[in-house]
Amino acid sequence: MPTLSEAHLLSARLFQVTEQMRSDFAAVAAEFGLTALQARSLLFLDRARPMRAVADHLSCEPSNLTGVADRLERSGLVERVAGQDRRVKLLQLTPDGADLRARLAERVANRSTVTAKLDAAERRTLSTLLDRLLEPGP
Repeated sequence: MPTLSEAHLLSARLFQVTEQMRSDFAAVAAEFGLTALQARSLLFLDRARPMRAVADHLSCEPSNLTGVADRLERSGLVERVAGQDRRVKLLQLTPDGADLRARLAERVANRSTVTAKLDAAERRTLSTLLDRLLEPGP
């Protein structure tokens, strides 16, 4: 039977790893002159997506995403385009945005806490364990 101390220690370690990953990601984003939210937006835009979907993915209010999109648009990285329903605005990468996204994705993959410190077998084991933790139920 797990103890409270064991549960606390494991939870604390998971939070520490999460915070380290966030810090690593923010540092990589800053190398490209981006905030973490801007970088996450670019990485999510593998295709044109409704602004609402981007906001949902980022767990932010659509009004907050508008500011992020404005800054990315001013930087020439994204553009707003009309969707099939002209009331829905899509965000899509410009050619410069697609290039930056590819470089950002490569740097994130190489500098992530998980990929930098774990070999392929360890990453597969971690993935299996995380999937198990995310299964519904106790």
